[in-house]
Amino acid sequence: MAPGLPQSMADMDRPHFIGIGGAGMSGIAKILAQRGSRVAGSDARESATAEALRALGATVHIGHDAAHLASDATCVVVSSAIREDNPELARAAELGIPVVHRSDALAGLMEGLRPIAVAGTHGKTTTTSMLAVTLATLGLDPSYAIGGDLDVPGSNALHGKGDIFVAEADESDRSFHKYAPEVAIVLNVELDHHANYASMDEIYESFEVFAGRIVPGGTLVVSADQPGAVELTRRVRDLGELKVVTYGESEDADLRIHKITARGLTSEVTVLLDGKLLTFTVSVPGRHYANNAVAALAAGIALGIPSRNLAGALKSYTGVKRRLQLKGEAAGVQVIDSYAHHPTEMTADLEAMRSAAEGSRILVLFQPHLFSRTQELGTEMGQALALADSSVVLDIYPAREDPIPGITSALIVDAARAAGAEVEAVHDKAEAVRTIAGMAKPGDLVLTMGAGDVTDLGPQILAELSK
Repeated sequence: MAPGLPQSMADMDRPHFIGIGGAGMSGIAKILAQRGSRVAGSDARESATAEALRALGATVHIGHDAAHLASDATCVVVSSAIREDNPELARAAELGIPVVHRSDALAGLMEGLRPIAVAGTHGKTTTTSMLAVTLATLGLDPSYAIGGDLDVPGSNALHGKGDIFVAEADESDRSFHKYAPEVAIVLNVELDHHANYASMDEIYESFEVFAGRIVPGGTLVVSADQPGAVELTRRVRDLGELKVVTYGESEDADLRIHKITARGLTSEVTVLLDGKLLTFTVSVPGRHYANNAVAALAAGIALGIPSRNLAGALKSYTGVKRRLQLKGEAAGVQVIDSYAHHPTEMTADLEAMRSAAEGSRILVLFQPHLFSRTQELGTEMGQALALADSSVVLDIYPAREDPIPGITSALIVDAARAAGAEVEAVHDKAEAVRTIAGMAKPGDLVLTMGAGDVTDLGPQILAELSK
């Protein structure tokens, strides 16, 4: 068995990951490799993440083929995105190799440590990253698994020597029910992931289960401002030995945000804690990121770390890939990448950029993510795009889903125009790059927005602008 693995994770000695390049899967693979496991896996395409894993000694195959699964693999790790007809999954069944869900593998990695699990419909990656960077800055050497890279490929996870493990907890498929954190953060509770949740009641029930998994005497850090989070707090207040700490701008928040002052691409945040004011800098723009930082502050305090130490270290967080990440500048135009794909996230990022733009025009190249999400929230997505000066909308990125008859990006375009937005539908990505670059003038900000492969178009837009 590999050193650093608990006895209950003996199956993780020689794991094979199907979809090893994914944000969640690659992080677990990296930590296992750092702990001494002989990691292998496959992914649909070559990537910098695959290369980073190979540099750690992992074997990464491109494409899915039964031959890629070694007969001596001790388990096969999958996410909810892996289909039943995957040839490597079928081969695992033939060989009798155990199949482990990604969330079970992550839960095993947290055994014996002090886990912090970050959940919510939006902001998980940012808040998890803030905590990881802050704790590392304080010399606590945490382990962490994040749903996005901090800077370079492969920086989404680390096996640290400290006793704290910070993890992004995914509610989309209820897999966050597997964790037993000492501290849990719930940033917000909204209806999303429509393929798995039919109603808000189902969402609340799922988050209640998550809160009930917090260890006795542990702490739930939860927003005092967001309506869904407030309702969750009402539902779990009397759960056993659970401590509930609320944060936000609400007057009755336990950790109250007194003031947020925008300073270009940074914010100055003042909170009221135990009757005293504490001010610190957040090195990313926008009220939602300021709120994420306060959630991270509250979680650190719940672990027993002095608030002033945390406040000083939070400044060292300078962002994560795809979260308002500056991709470059050409012809006087800045190109910025946004992962926002839910209307609330889109609105928050566009408002953040508006506050930082200082009169510049904001142009958006938006790629809807998932047919089910577009079916349920397409109107709200279009309304969010009305906050931009002009937008180009691509076809829906399907990810794991099959098309839904009648559901196209036209739903978003029509809603945007009805809200007074200037918007254009473009189906070809190369044409979309030329279109958005042709719109841009010196001083403008261009956002590539969405959770799909629209992120790949940022460099192409910069190249087009350079012409």
